[in-house]
Amino acid sequence: MLDTTKEPKVNALLAKLNQALADQKIDQILTLFLKDCYWRDLVALTWNIKTMEGNAAVGVMLSAQLANAKPGNFMLHADRDVSDEYGVITAWITFETSVARCEGQMRIKDGKIWTLLTSIVELKGHEEPLGINRPSGAKHGSDGNGLTWKEQQKKERAEQGYTEQPYVVIIGGGQGGIALGARLRQLGVPAIIVERNERAGDSWRKRYKSLCLHDPVWYDHLPYLPFPSNWPVFTPKDKIGDWLEMYTKVMELNYWTRSSVTKAYFDEATQEWVVDVDRDGEKVSLRPKQLVFATGMSGKANVPNFPGQDVFTGDQQHSSAHPGPDGYEGKKVVVIGSNNSAHDICAALCENNVDVTMVQRSSTHIVRSESLIEHGLKPLYSEEALANGITTELADLTFASVPYAILPDFQKPVYDAIRAQDADFYSDLAAVGFELDYGTDETGLFMKYLRRGSGYYIDIGASQLVIDGKIKLSNGRVSAITEDGIQLDDGTNLEADLIVYATGYGSMNGWVADIVDKKTADKVGKVWGLGSDTPKDPGPWEGELRNMWKPTQQEALWFHGGNLHQSRHYSHHLAMQLKARMEGIPTPVFGLQDVHHTG
Repeated sequence: MLDTTKEPKVNALLAKLNQALADQKIDQILTLFLKDCYWRDLVALTWNIKTMEGNAAVGVMLSAQLANAKPGNFMLHADRDVSDEYGVITAWITFETSVARCEGQMRIKDGKIWTLLTSIVELKGHEEPLGINRPSGAKHGSDGNGLTWKEQQKKERAEQGYTEQPYVVIIGGGQGGIALGARLRQLGVPAIIVERNERAGDSWRKRYKSLCLHDPVWYDHLPYLPFPSNWPVFTPKDKIGDWLEMYTKVMELNYWTRSSVTKAYFDEATQEWVVDVDRDGEKVSLRPKQLVFATGMSGKANVPNFPGQDVFTGDQQHSSAHPGPDGYEGKKVVVIGSNNSAHDICAALCENNVDVTMVQRSSTHIVRSESLIEHGLKPLYSEEALANGITTELADLTFASVPYAILPDFQKPVYDAIRAQDADFYSDLAAVGFELDYGTDETGLFMKYLRRGSGYYIDIGASQLVIDGKIKLSNGRVSAITEDGIQLDDGTNLEADLIVYATGYGSMNGWVADIVDKKTADKVGKVWGLGSDTPKDPGPWEGELRNMWKPTQQEALWFHGGNLHQSRHYSHHLAMQLKARMEGIPTPVFGLQDVHHTG
């Protein structure tokens, strides 16, 4: 609930913080924080995405960054209320550093700071041309150029990569590369997006025909240009593909289709990358200062190697190459896997009169889409949230304000409520032999996504087909592929005309190994995961997603990706880091992550 009586107390705390920061007295600053506190910084002070856990860690960061960053002028955000719930005061703030304007959020317990989010908004002197600062478009009088807007764009595209070099090359033109490209465009950072497909959006169009977004529309907007109010809640793949293609044109991105990076290396002498591109048969060598891999969490297919694959007489496809059910009516298909892609593919096959069997090799977390929206997303991403004044940007910051170390405590009640509400649904799945889990610590889907990027299905109907037996279910490991099907480790034989490997994707640094070299891939290490020491996310604890949207151990090499929500939100923070480097603004990085795992 809102409680205006808390504002004076928050203002008093902020006054003490401002004074201690101005005096650069770290000991006094630390007295304002709980011993078990969390400070999550998104580029504002650390030039990194970094969470300091505990009073001592905050002190180490301040010792390294305070003198250069000079944070100050902390005050309550003028347009956001202070709230008080269960003894925790939540206050939105604004502040400045020596080079940036910033915002954030404080949670206060027992009169001291428990969690603090600090997030960069804009670089002073390099503000985006938005709102009242938007470009005119019309050219009144003579500027000596004489080019129309369209002619200027054409000239730029003809020169970029040839007579003029981009500051940034983005490898991958899916949602991540497009979102980042739009941010950079608005900041005046020359960038080229290299995309191997024929058209923007093809990375969606070319997937299996039943694919649609499992997240609702309010969660999936792109920067600057939200979906219209009549957009469907769950976007079909071809529709999102067309939207992305339109977006690249409207946002005037320098987007190279039918292009592939064949080789790249960092030239230590010139401190720039050499990026060789096959542009629709033309060999082009680019020399950007920064290289971004935006190849996506679902980019590098993980194809298992089973004995006998070479003797199978039918068709074999990874889920990323599966075209859909056309041509398989009346035939037998075995889908290996039991997560999102497996369920979508099985449902489409089943609905097109195909005899389909899902092979579940390990337990899967399932959450009904309606329940996920109601309990997990509705407070921040919904029509109701918008009516309550929660914009997409405010929702993103609210979600980002919870440090990953305590996020499980926020997530578990959500999935406990879902589990209770859908008890009959889960009971029906278990009754047919489907192996369920709710996450290692029963914290549900999003923690599984952050930790390993797999192991779940957002149910949009396929689970009922499993319950009804219309999608057949087998449990076990694949021991061999035979001429006419699959043999499981318990001796079960499954006949198949088609085998679909819905077996997921590898770490994004696999693309670095392919395009740069294995040494560089190992230097930057595994991408994604928190170090939670849960399945597929080995420790030690890292506190942030490995290598995502922040500096890596390889100078001038970056990774950008995630779902549409993450691509939208964190593209801003990555763009700020790239813009600062282009403008020569000092960016002393605090807490560059160590590498514990190479893949």
